[in-house]
Amino acid sequence: MNHMVKKHLNIWKYDGQTIRKTEDCAAVEFPFTIYIDGEEFATAVCSPTDLEQLAVGFLASEGIIRQMDDLDSLDIDQARGFAYAALKRKQTISKEFYSKRMIGSCCGKSRQFYFYNDAKTAKTVMSKQQISITQCFRLMADLQTQSEDFLLTGGVHNAALCTADDIMVSFSDIGRHNALDKIYGYCLMNHVPLHDKIIAFSGRISSEIVLKAAKIGVGILISKSAPTTLGISLAEDLGITAIGFVRKNQLNIYSHPHRIIEVADDLEEDATTK
Repeated sequence: MNHMVKKHLNIWKYDGQTIRKTEDCAAVEFPFTIYIDGEEFATAVCSPTDLEQLAVGFLASEGIIRQMDDLDSLDIDQARGFAYAALKRKQTISKEFYSKRMIGSCCGKSRQFYFYNDAKTAKTVMSKQQISITQCFRLMADLQTQSEDFLLTGGVHNAALCTADDIMVSFSDIGRHNALDKIYGYCLMNHVPLHDKIIAFSGRISSEIVLKAAKIGVGILISKSAPTTLGISLAEDLGITAIGFVRKNQLNIYSHPHRIIEVADDLEEDATTK
């Protein structure tokens, strides 16, 4: 359990019958400002953990870098909440494409997307990786057992990079988009091949989350939560298999079902009988 994710508080709790003083945990909310070549670029509201991965993943997601070699240096000031990135190829950050913004810890109009940088960096995923329904349930169960911070605070999202059989690494954050940026940063920092990887996720499959998955290059996104209509549309357009409501021995497949082994067998059988 990471103690930087949560803070102990003294509260008064009513349980339906009595009220008593007790101790509780709350998720830590932390402003994290990224500078590029000395110029302020963006401030993310996040959980104060894995900040190097978050900075790298965010810069890649925004199209500032494509790989670690694009960075000359990256310095993290954990205590003050700053990241200082220096690019090998200096560039003028055009305000037409990027602007300073506050990235909220929950989804909303604080994030500007579907614009130039998303069109430039979100790519159609061509992964041929498949997964079975049983594996979907197992990965989601494993993600939940690793989510001690959520169980204690109820205030963070969890995302994991997986193979079809196991979780490779997982991250927590108050912002679900931040959790995926941490995955992206981890992959770039460790040169992780992505053609056969899967993301298991605790939050809603919104358009922003689908865009993040497409930028990372992962073809299968599974979640215990619901999708949005725009999230489904983008998943269809970007070649991502979106699987939601993975809980209580049920799940829904919203796009590109050919990556689900049981459905692929039915599709193949239908094709041979036509």
